[in-house]
Amino acid sequence: MSGVLARYERLIAAGELRADPDQRRAAERLDALERELEAEQSGGLLGQLFGRKKVRAQGVYMWGGVGRGKSMLMDLFHASLDIPEKRRVHFHAFMQEVHAALREARKSESGDPIPPVAQALAKDLKVLAFDEMVVNNSADAMIMSRLFTQLICELNVTVVTTSNRPPRDLYKDGLNREHFLPFIDLIHAEMDVVELNGLTDYRLERIAGLKTWHTPIGDEATAKVREAFFRLTDYPPEDAKNVPSAELDVGGGRMLHVPKSLKGVAVFSFKRLCEQARGAPDYLAIAQAYHTVIIVGIPQMGKDMRNEAARFVTLIDALYENRVKLFATAAAEPENLYPSGDGAFEFERTVSRLKEMQSDEYMALGHGAAG
Repeated sequence: MSGVLARYERLIAAGELRADPDQRRAAERLDALERELEAEQSGGLLGQLFGRKKVRAQGVYMWGGVGRGKSMLMDLFHASLDIPEKRRVHFHAFMQEVHAALREARKSESGDPIPPVAQALAKDLKVLAFDEMVVNNSADAMIMSRLFTQLICELNVTVVTTSNRPPRDLYKDGLNREHFLPFIDLIHAEMDVVELNGLTDYRLERIAGLKTWHTPIGDEATAKVREAFFRLTDYPPEDAKNVPSAELDVGGGRMLHVPKSLKGVAVFSFKRLCEQARGAPDYLAIAQAYHTVIIVGIPQMGKDMRNEAARFVTLIDALYENRVKLFATAAAEPENLYPSGDGAFEFERTVSRLKEMQSDEYMALGHGAAG
């Protein structure tokens, strides 16, 4: 079985990828880690020369903007790694599993539940590969340092992960962040941090030509935003029923359920976002956590929906100001969504922003508040 670097070079030779210096550096580091792990597995003289004791770091943390090839390289690494004790999992799904295991452990254990949970997670596991490490809630932040110290330092699990953020920006400005800082120190001490942040957004190329605003609401519009979701996330459409969900910390001890959450892409209904009592902090949390938001079922709003229209205005402001890409299914074009009623004049600015958010220029902007 050929290694990561060889597979990467074959994809370039076949014209499926373009040569990218950041990607190559990451592929070289993953290839070295792969050889170290396989040598350890094989034992003998090679294991003594290249085994775990010689590994400079216990894993790799790849970070960079959307569409820089992190997930592609993770796919290559996991597919080519020739050891059975490996696992690849989306980070949100893993943390949900951890919290469920901790709840069960607290029922039967009187002491600290983290060591036995870590022990169970590490059983028959040498390599744990995560896609999209992002920390959005205090519940995750409070346990990650201790959990991963157990996994990496005590149980010798190698961790390879991708993230859109450098380690120092994980859980930035989060509640009780001081309890999370040891986890950042752990990353720098035990993992190689590899940046993939070149100028080319390869994922943006995948959605080039796709419309972002689809009307009227119906099967055809739904199919279009589904296509955008699967292109952006590389998720197999045939497994659509198993797309991960998430719980997003929106502050004040409140959590927002995200029905579909994968690789920085979130899917919501208009009803969930704008027909429930929500405010600017909720929408800001969404805009900061996700580079792309898909909203389905935006209705044409009459005079009796002034509250919903006002929330929609606040939502779009947050998405626009953080350069979030928006895909939507709607009953009407933006200029006809809320033609009359309280706040209709102010809604005109939202119409202008929705139009701009459909432009190639806006779609090419990087995620995050404009500086």
